[in-house]
Amino acid sequence: MEHGYAKLARGPDDFANILHALGMPFPTLLAWATVGVEIIGGLAVFLGAYIPVVSLPMAVVLLVAIFTVHLPNGFSSIKLQTVNAAGAHFGQPGYETDLLYLAGLASLIFGGSGPLALNLGEDGDGRDNRA
Repeated sequence: MEHGYAKLARGPDDFANILHALGMPFPTLLAWATVGVEIIGGLAVFLGAYIPVVSLPMAVVLLVAIFTVHLPNGFSSIKLQTVNAAGAHFGQPGYETDLLYLAGLASLIFGGSGPLALNLGEDGDGRDNRA
């Protein structure tokens, strides 16, 4: 949710410009779609609701990020470059964190979202419809 909110707060047009620079087709549409997937999908994961439904578009966003942005930066998500009086300075992150997010989504799909999740059952009517 935070990543989607950050894109929304900065303006989806800024993110669309980044997508355009990466050579993505329909950058404005993809920017808004990404914001929606990250906010709605993140909220659904937070609530433990509709996990199988929201996981596919979230996985697509993560895979696109890996292959278009993070892969050239290597695996590690933390690249300490220097430390000075102003603090630590880091390089561009790799794909490690995106893989962790994908693993988390997979564990929710295969293991379930747990006893504290908003249980909407199979048909989404708010009742527990499991056998």
